[in-house]
Amino acid sequence: MKKLFTGCALVLLAGSALAQTPTYPSKPIRWIVPYTPGGFTDNVTRLVTARLQTLLGQTIVIENKPGANSIIGADMVAKANPDGYTILTVITAHAANATLYEGRLPFDHYKSLAPISLVAISPLILTVSKDFPAKNVSELIAYARANPGKVSFGSSGVGSAAHLTSELLAHTAGIQMVHIPYKGTAPALADLMANNIQMLVDVPSSMMPHVNSGKVNGIGMFAKDRLPVAKDVPTLPQSGGPAIVSSSWVMFLAPGDTPPEIINKLSQAVNEVVQTPELKTRFADLGIIAIGSTPAETKTFLKDEINKWGQVIKTANVKAE
Repeated sequence: MKKLFTGCALVLLAGSALAQTPTYPSKPIRWIVPYTPGGFTDNVTRLVTARLQTLLGQTIVIENKPGANSIIGADMVAKANPDGYTILTVITAHAANATLYEGRLPFDHYKSLAPISLVAISPLILTVSKDFPAKNVSELIAYARANPGKVSFGSSGVGSAAHLTSELLAHTAGIQMVHIPYKGTAPALADLMANNIQMLVDVPSSMMPHVNSGKVNGIGMFAKDRLPVAKDVPTLPQSGGPAIVSSSWVMFLAPGDTPPEIINKLSQAVNEVVQTPELKTRFADLGIIAIGSTPAETKTFLKDEINKWGQVIKTANVKAE
């Protein structure tokens, strides 16, 4: 009888403990952005989390941890306590790092980080300097063929979407161009406007203000259709180039062993936020397409991106800095 009473007491205590377990989230969430403030990754993260914290009822604290092509910040989250209180934002470079730093990464792309949601996609725009003679993609390709190695293109860094998309264009068109990597879009853009480089691929939110002001020429969009924010910029085929579709994207990840119920709750909340008319309109004004996906869909997308950019890296013989 005493044993029965003890067993019942334990059950009651366990039930009481479960009842007292706080519902996630019960404290502020730390959100790691592995890039400097003010860029594409940081801006999208802040637009989403500003609304997400209201939905979740907890403060979200953004921490910018740039370095090593996003590896430093990603590693911090991969090794964080998997309790849902440390989250990571990644972009296309994260997928490229799997090949660029194969065998040297301090974490496993598939096991150390758990996909939450593919938040948004931003098709890339091809721009050239004002003084560059080519006024469309067809003329750019013809000029590069006639002047092999004399066209230089910038990027926000080795392995970035801008870099690899430019390499994909060069390979597809059969041209030789020289890559000049920068530590971010801003210095690359400054050199494009100074005609120190001839070409720069990047997201419309960074490039369209300068296209609209006439400081650089937008000659092609790596998209199937023209973007509302850049109606005067043709797609690559419309500009006489190959049918290449390429973009930068934003994805949210958590430490690998984070409980599925937390991952699912975060995913549902993020997707609810990104599909609000207000945020979709804000994104569209920046040339960004709101997505929102399940953890399983996000995992599949990331795997496909790793394979896609891995092939480009190997074909173009791209090496890490």
